[in-house]
Amino acid sequence: MAMPGRPAIDIGTFGARARRRHAGAAALSACLLLAACAAPEAPPVPPASSPSPAIFPANSPAAPTASQPADPFAALLAGHAAGPVLRIADDALIAVTVRRGGALARLGHDHVVAARRIDGRVAPAAGLAVLRFRLDEMTVDEAALRQEAGLTTQPSADAIAGTRVNMLTRVLDAERHPYVEVRAQRSGEAAPLQADVTLHGVTRRYPVAASIEATPRGLTARGTLVLRQTDFGITPFSVMGGALAVQDALEIRFVLPARSAAPDAVR
Repeated sequence: MAMPGRPAIDIGTFGARARRRHAGAAALSACLLLAACAAPEAPPVPPASSPSPAIFPANSPAAPTASQPADPFAALLAGHAAGPVLRIADDALIAVTVRRGGALARLGHDHVVAARRIDGRVAPAAGLAVLRFRLDEMTVDEAALRQEAGLTTQPSADAIAGTRVNMLTRVLDAERHPYVEVRAQRSGEAAPLQADVTLHGVTRRYPVAASIEATPRGLTARGTLVLRQTDFGITPFSVMGGALAVQDALEIRFVLPARSAAPDAVR
């Protein structure tokens, strides 16, 4: 979105344009599930390792002591919860829409950040699910996802790369906190889903309204959720006294198919 007669300033190129033009020009930074802000001369991010190592232990967890309550997720993490264990499928998606704010919001862009490489297990009989993904494997501003979010502009490749670097280094500190983890529990079909989300080293619990549809090989969960950066100790980025800012709220939508698989096929 731009002012009449003036092109939109993309947040991924904020630093470079600010040096070429004038110090008052500013651009909005993307923020993930997260949030990110563009800044000049951001340090490079090491390339993501590929593929990621398995995140679920193959061996059984140690039994809890008398002073420790049993972890309801322990058996699921070990791959042998009561009833069938499903695996999060390769076509799963978590998409986060990040909105610009402030009086000069028209000078920036909204962004969509997405996770597609999601490790996870679901135990339908136990009403449990756990999933995890790497921040450095998330995508930024896929054209199709921007259209689905109702965004009509498309940042340049250079701007997207700059946004991603700053997202991982300036705000999320992905080197120290590389994963987002979600542990979800449902006590019955009519009960709301309770999800513990861990991001940036902080865990918060949210009720999630999700629809769960049975499929021939498992199930698919769909839903939306709004998180706030400040819930996880992240300060929303702003410049010029807040005239150009990132909104605190993060709009999340997810489609998570889970299908049956042999134990050694679960990532």
